[in-house]
Parts: sequence; structure tokens; C-alpha cells
Amino acid sequence: MSSKYIAGVDEVGRGPLVGDVVTAAVILDPANPIEGLTDSKKLSEKKRNALSAEIKQKALAWSIGRATPVEIDSLNILHATMLAMTRAVDGLMLTPDFVRVDGNRLPKWSYEAEAVVKGDSLHPEISAASILAKVERDNDMVELDKAYPQYGFAAHKGYPTKAHFAALADNGVLSCYRKSFKPVQALLTAAESSVTTKG
Repeated sequence: MSSKYIAGVDEVGRGPLVGDVVTAAVILDPANPIEGLTDSKKLSEKKRNALSAEIKQKALAWSIGRATPVEIDSLNILHATMLAMTRAVDGLMLTPDFVRVDGNRLPKWSYEAEAVVKGDSLHPEISAASILAKVERDNDMVELDKAYPQYGFAAHKGYPTKAHFAALADNGVLSCYRKSFKPVQALLTAAESSVTTKG
């Protein structure tokens, strides 16, 4: 399989309460290896950013795929993630001969593929995808933080932390929140019932 185009795919952002779920697909160049590829969660932010730039420079092809909060709310997070993965692979400038996806599920697509549990630690092309997706999504949160500094997105990245819940309770639900996620749903329901009570 050495002469084939093998794409690695991974996602970031299934757990957060806010923003897109972001996926990446990468076809690495066997003739142009990248040192230090591993699961993005094991790398410092500085190292991730440096590797992300190197991957974009050296890979034969790379692509980002997203699913929005509206799509997450209408489809559910699993199906939205599969949709984002399909968008990432479809967006590659080269058509892969084989696709390796991190995790235990594959999207319904026509590509020859395998799901690999902990694939981001086992296959460099999945590691590369995990790094691109993580850097992309973290950048989303930094931009959101600039627009809404009171929510602290740059620090918690949208994940359900104590600080995030406090900011959410104080400031309310923005349009970029995933309204189908239980903590967000609970706040919206509480806000609606308090309006009804006041009325």
C-alpha cells in the first residue's frame, strides 16, 4: 500500500457546548516525513502550532471539514461528526485510495476505509489530522473569545467547565451554542420559565 494515497481523519470538539465540530483529513508524503507526530492532546500548544504549519507545508493534501451547531442540533453530535469527516475527505485535492479514521465508527461513504481506536497515537496520518483539527478549533475559540471576552472561551475552549457554566449562567446563551446539549437546554428552559413566570 506504500504507493497509494492514504488519508488520516480525526475530529476535535464533540464535547464542547459551543461552536463547530471540526475534522481534518491529511494525506502525508512518504518522501517528506514529519518528525514528532502524535495525538494532539499529548502536545503543547506551541508544538501543535509548529507541527500544524509543517503539516500544511509538507502534506500531499489536507482539508478541514466542519459541522455547525445548527447541524449538530438537528442531526445529533455523532451524525454531525460523520458529516464533517465526509466533508474533510471530499475536500482533499487528491482522492485517497484508503482512509484511516480515528475511533470506532466510519461515515457512510464510498471510500475504502478502516476505523482505528486510538489511531491518533498509532498512525502518523491520523496524528497529523488530529493536530490540524485541534489547532483549527482552538483558533475558533480564540476568535470567539475576542468577540465575547466575558465567556472565557480562550481558556476553556467551550468545554463544560465550572468557569464556563458560571459565565453561561451570568451572560446567557449565544447563537453559536449547541442548544440540544443538556446544560444549554436546561438554561434555555429555565430562562423561558422565568419569562413566563414574570409575565
